[in-house]
Order: sequence, then structure tokens, then C-alpha cells
Amino acid sequence: MELMKQLEVWLLVGSQHLYGATTLKQVADHAHTITNLLNERAGLPIKIVLKPTGTTLDEISRVARDANHGEQCVGLMVWMHTFSPAKMWIPALSQLQKPLLQFHTQFNRDLPWSEIDMDFMNLNQTAHGGREFGFMGARLRLPRTIVVGYWQDEEVHRKIANWMRIAAAIYDSRQMKIARFGDNMRNVAVTEGDKIEAQIKFGYQVNYHPVGDLVSVINAVPEADIEALLAEYEQSYTLTQAVQPGAALRSHLYQAARQELGIKQFLTAGGFSAFTTTFEDLYGMHQLPGLACQRLMQQGFGFAAEGDWKTAALLRTIKVMGHGLPGGSSFMEDYTYHLEAGNKLVLGSHMLEVCPSIAAAKPVLDAQHLGIGNKAAPARLLFAAPAGKAVNASLIDMGNRFRLVVNQLEVVDLPEAMPKLPVASALWRAMPDLETSAEAWILAGAAHHSVFTQSVDIAQLRNFAEIMGIECVVIDEETRIPDFKQALQWNEVYYKICH
Repeated sequence: MELMKQLEVWLLVGSQHLYGATTLKQVADHAHTITNLLNERAGLPIKIVLKPTGTTLDEISRVARDANHGEQCVGLMVWMHTFSPAKMWIPALSQLQKPLLQFHTQFNRDLPWSEIDMDFMNLNQTAHGGREFGFMGARLRLPRTIVVGYWQDEEVHRKIANWMRIAAAIYDSRQMKIARFGDNMRNVAVTEGDKIEAQIKFGYQVNYHPVGDLVSVINAVPEADIEALLAEYEQSYTLTQAVQPGAALRSHLYQAARQELGIKQFLTAGGFSAFTTTFEDLYGMHQLPGLACQRLMQQGFGFAAEGDWKTAALLRTIKVMGHGLPGGSSFMEDYTYHLEAGNKLVLGSHMLEVCPSIAAAKPVLDAQHLGIGNKAAPARLLFAAPAGKAVNASLIDMGNRFRLVVNQLEVVDLPEAMPKLPVASALWRAMPDLETSAEAWILAGAAHHSVFTQSVDIAQLRNFAEIMGIECVVIDEETRIPDFKQALQWNEVYYKICH
């Protein structure tokens, strides 16, 4: 994802002039050493840019102002190397608009037992300097991420990298443009939502674009580009007999390639990073754009069907958040159940639009009749998701707030082939069990659409929600319905009083 290469995280180290020039030089030298190592060896997705040591209120405030306006800066890391009186940080923290990470580390891993003196103690004061800073964060009620540990440890690197991905996703959200080709599916409730509040809270620009405008772009795609994309399909997938050259449905594959190129051109020209379609508005289109939506998701675009712009936006956010991590993410829907005693499972899928980033093996490319949409048989990729850990996430509008509902899953292999089911799928065991998971999901009001991900975990999504100031409800192995109901009730009170 090219986005990450353009971004920066700023590191500001806190100190003060009390300890003298020699100590401040050591602080600066240590900060340079840490910055260089993290950039070169930690495998971080975003470059760290070190700022001059903050020793006064004005210096610290200037960095915060510059961070707010810095087009490449997605977040601010702070480290209290020495004691840095927190009243100096009030203006900066009060005005900071970017995600904040407090790095609670120490330059020396070990105490020099036989040589430790007061010079060492004055220099290495993270242990209580970080607590002073922490008080001010708590006093100002700031959403912040705290990473504690030695700066050369891999687990510390992993936590910083995950926070960076969340900061990048928030940066991306603030400028996200979502194209709605057609409206929401008629009479469906959960795909609706307050677009004004979404732009205030997340930054989403959600706007309708006539399908006719898109169709005109699709119809103008050059023949040579279509042929080149067909050659890419031949290389990337296993084609069924129906879409082989000269076969009866080959022309349907040709039209699907035209759709992919046209939609991508429209989105790219308009600066859109997410989009929706609906089978109720396909005027002028040859077929429902299943293959096109699948492949555009894999290229990083957010997508959801039936005009579900919130899920489309969430998928884009999770794709940014999961950049560089193993596993994929896709638009998904809880479709049907397997209710065998002791082995209750959910089969997730959609009519066509499941992202091949979650495929366990090389997808099969086919075109088959679809009874919805009243169009030609659409092309689609067929595959199953690999076994392993995953989560489902749903973003909904509760009227007075947005709620993110997250369910822990364990994906399992298909016990048998499904030769008559012409869609991609994922089969999972919902935690803690199907009955509890489904009841909790329904109690929380989560949608039938979701984002399925094997790259982003619950901790990252919870952190994202906290920074964005939205409610997060988790369904996992520890969930019990009485406690879950009570948590929802407490949340209702909290958001009425505090927001």
C-alpha cells in the first residue's frame, strides 16, 4: 500500500533544563540512537521522524501545532527520558488532533549495579517521568496508547507497529471519499445512517453518484486494456470451462473485465477509496459487478453491497490497519448456520462479493446465473478462507453514537466440498459459542453485513475505537449474556452523560 510510504510518525522526547547541557545532549543522543534502530531494524510500517527535545512549554506546543498541520504526520510518539513537568504539556495535549502514543521505555536495559550514581538516576527517569506525563493525559481525558517495555524488544516493536497502522487508518479515514453507486437497498434499516455525523466523527465524505455516470466510463474502456486484463485473469486464476476462450460465457468475463477497469478508473479519478453498489440499481450494466468488486477490494478499496457505506468505510479502514500483516480482509455476511450438536458453525458469504485476499488457495474464476438483479450471468471468484483466527466487525449508527461490534472467530476447513454453491465463503466457529455469539450480536444491534479479517485483531480494533471516540463492544471467549447486557446498559448511560 503506497499510502504507508508517504507517512510519518513524529517522536518528541520530553526533558527540562534543570539537569544541564550535558544531560540534555545525552538525551538527544539516546533519542537519535533509538529512532535510527527502530527505523532500520524494527520492521515498522511508517518512518519515525525525531523532533528536537522538548524542554519548555513553547517548544512542546510548537511541535503539537506542527503535527496537527503536517500533511504527512499521522501521529505523535512521546517519551519522557528525564522528568518533564507535565504542566508544560497542557497546551500541546489540549490542542493535539493526531493519535498519541506514550512510549514508556528506558535507554539502558539493565541497571549498572556497581556503578549506578545520581547522574545515572537524573538521566534515566522514565519510571517516574512517564507517570507525571500519564497523570496529565488522564487529567485531560485523552485517548492515548501506552507502550511499555525495552525499546529493542520485538514485542515492543509489534505494539508500536500496530499503533502506527491504526494512526494511518485514522489519517486515511479523515480524508476518505466513498462513492455510492445507487442508493441503499429498499426497506433495509441497518445500512442507513447519519452521513453528516459520520463526516464529523470519522471524516467520511459519503456521496451518491448516478450509475449512468459510471456506465459511461465503463463503456469507454479501451479494448486493448480489456484484453490485457483478461490475460492477467488467465495467469492469476483457474478458469472454468464456461469462461475459457471460445466458450459460451467468455463474453461475460470480457464484460466483467470492462467493469473492473471502468469502476477503478472512476474511483481513482475521483479520489475515492471506498464504494458501494446495489443489485436494485444496475441500469445500463451488463451484469452485477461481482468480479470487479472482488478484485478492487483486493487492491485496497473498501466495498460493501446494497449501499452499505458504513461497512465499505470500515473495510477500507481495516485494510489500511492490516497492511503488512499476514491474512486478508473482506466484505462478509453471516449467511447460514450448521446446527450440529457440539459442532455449530456459521457459513459466511455473499451473493458474489468476497475479497480474494482471504483465499486459502488459488481461486477459481467462473460465470453463473444469479437470480438477483435481472442481468446476465455475472463472473465471480470461488474460494474458501483458510482455517485460523479471525474477527468479524460491524459499524452501526445507534442514533446518538456509532458502535463498533467485534466478534472473535475460529475459521475451520470445509468438512465437505460445496460444488453447487457458486460463491466464495468462510466457515467459522463463533466465540464463545454460536448461541452466545448470535444473541450478543443481535442484542448489540450489529448488522448482517460485516468486515471479516484475519489480519487485524480485537486489540487493534478496540484501540481504533478508543482513539476515534466511538463505542466498542466485544464478543469473545469470555462473553456471558447477563454481563453483556449490563455492559450495554452501562454504555448507554456513559454516552448520554459523557458525550
